[in-house]
Amino acid sequence: METRIALVGIMVENTEMAGCVNELLHQYSSYIRGRMGLPYPEKGVNIISLVIDAPQDVISALSGKLGRLEGVSAKTLYAKKKEGNNNDKG
Repeated sequence: METRIALVGIMVENTEMAGCVNELLHQYSSYIRGRMGLPYPEKGVNIISLVIDAPQDVISALSGKLGRLEGVSAKTLYAKKKEGNNNDKG
């Protein structure tokens, strides 16, 4: 199955949802290539960036599940699909 590379940005404004967010990320951990978390208590938000390599429907499912949590927002940015072989020089 073809996979896509995506960046998922997550904003957690309701810290009571942190456990739910982490459980979802654990469920999808085999697709997560990198994760960076940034607590920002002065603004009352925790920010998580994920790099994912997965089928598009898996990425959409994760992003949707995250976005349905109260006080959690998630947006996804996909890498452009490459056409043909990138190593061709001419």
